[in-house]
Amino acid sequence: MLGRIFGRGADAEAGHVDAESVVGLLKVGAIKGVNLAIRDIGRRSSDPYVTLSYGNQEVKTRIMHHNCNPQWNEGLTLYATKSDITIRLVVFDHDTCSADDEMGEAEIDVKPYLKCYKGLNMAMMTSNMSRPQEGGLISMVQPTKKNCLARESCIVWGKGKLVQEMSLVLRNVECGEVDIEIEIRELPH
Repeated sequence: MLGRIFGRGADAEAGHVDAESVVGLLKVGAIKGVNLAIRDIGRRSSDPYVTLSYGNQEVKTRIMHHNCNPQWNEGLTLYATKSDITIRLVVFDHDTCSADDEMGEAEIDVKPYLKCYKGLNMAMMTSNMSRPQEGGLISMVQPTKKNCLARESCIVWGKGKLVQEMSLVLRNVECGEVDIEIEIRELPH
């Protein structure tokens, strides 16, 4: 077993993962929430936090008190595996005296990103291709009925890594979006 990975600033932990299925570390940056639903009626706000579930792994951000437009700017880490599992993102409102209220959910489809990552690595290994130009656009992912993208999502090469930025529309809620970015890193040896 590989053990456990902890999200920066979070008190959640990832579950155990089979070492043979791991292809790298998936870094998910929970950047911000936009126009999240109000769940604390008396204060006309919410105390949101994000959970990410990927297979049997789960991590979460810190709670942002009294804020429907939180700026988490928090990096969470999961093991990226060979499976086609999507990441489930859920926003919750933290409650002290009762169960936390769900504030919407979205699925993060990492397949387009992983396809670009694998293709880029293969091209650099087989053809002695140099790294792409800094800030170079590698691919665009369009919003569809099957994904939760609010708008076009860019996969770019910057600062020596491949990153996908996306705005996700939350489902099963009256309003709200969450901005994230994902990248994969090789496992430390």
